[in-house]
Amino acid sequence: METSKFTTSKQKVVIICGPTGVGKTAFAIKLALKFGAEIINSDSMQIYKHMDIGTAKPTPEELSLVPHSLIDIVTPDQPFDAAMFSNRAAQEEERLRNLGKNVFMVGGTGLYIRAFLNGLFRSEPAEDIVLEKLRAEAETVGSAILHERLKNIDQPASEKIHPNDTFRIIRALEHHEKTGRPISESWEDHGFRESRYDYLKICLGIDRADLYERINRRVEIMIQEGLPDEVKKLLEMGYRRDLKPMKSIGYRHMCEFLAGEVDFDKSIEILKQDTRRYAKRQLTWFRHEPNAIWLAPKEIEKASELISKFLN
Repeated sequence: METSKFTTSKQKVVIICGPTGVGKTAFAIKLALKFGAEIINSDSMQIYKHMDIGTAKPTPEELSLVPHSLIDIVTPDQPFDAAMFSNRAAQEEERLRNLGKNVFMVGGTGLYIRAFLNGLFRSEPAEDIVLEKLRAEAETVGSAILHERLKNIDQPASEKIHPNDTFRIIRALEHHEKTGRPISESWEDHGFRESRYDYLKICLGIDRADLYERINRRVEIMIQEGLPDEVKKLLEMGYRRDLKPMKSIGYRHMCEFLAGEVDFDKSIEILKQDTRRYAKRQLTWFRHEPNAIWLAPKEIEKASELISKFLN
C-alpha cells in the first residue's frame, strides 16, 4: 500500500506566507477559525512592542477572533534574531499542541519560517576582528560599496541581501573571508536539511500590479492612522534612530521626515517605493522555497480542502 505524502510522525504545522500587503492575516484568520487553530506570528517586525501601525499588526478585533503568539514580545532596543525566534516558536508550537490546538504559522519573514522548520545552519564562530574591520569600512564608504564587493564574490547572496542591509552584507563578507566559501553555498546546503515538522506551506500571491496598488493604499492608511505620531512617540520614549527596528521600512522614513531631512510628500513616495521593492524581494525568496503551494487570497475553499487533507 502506498504511503501518503502526509503520513508522518512529525507534528503538523500549516504555514501561510507571502509578500507584505497581500492579505495574509484575513486569509489565515478565516481558516484558523474553521480548523480550531491558533496562530504563531512569523513577521520579524510584529514582535516589537510599541510598533503597531507601521508593522500592520492584527487589530484587537482580529486578535479576539484567533489568538496570536509571538507578537509584542520584545522592546525595540532588545536583541532578537532568527535563532531566538526558532526557539520561541518551537516552544509555542509545543504549548499549542499540548492544548489540542492546530498550529498555523503566519507571516512574511522567510528566514524566520525557515529557521523554525529547519533550524539555522551552523558555521564557524564569527571572527570579531574581521567584523570590526568591515563595520568600520561600512561607516567610511557605505554599505553599497560593500554590497558590490559581495556581488563579485557571491552573486546569489547579493541578490538576496539588500544593498542597505549592512548587517547581513558584513556577515556574508566575514563568512567568505573566514571560510573561503560563499555564504550562499551554506544556505543552499542547509536548504536540503530535513524539516523538524510536517508542514503544509501556502504562499499567497496576486498580480504584481494589484499588489503594488494594495501596498500604496496600505501606506496611505498607515499615515492616516497615525504612523508619524507613532514614530514620534517612539523617539520620545528614547528609542534611537540607529536601533535595528527603527531603521526598518516605515520607521526609517518617518524618522527622516521628523528630523527635517525629507519633506512629508517625498517621504511617503519613498516609503511606497521601498515597500514595493521589499515585497518584490519577499516574492523572490518564497519562489525559491521548496514545497510551496501558491494560491490567491480569494481561494479560501481550495486552501480549506488542502488543509483538511493535510491535517486528517
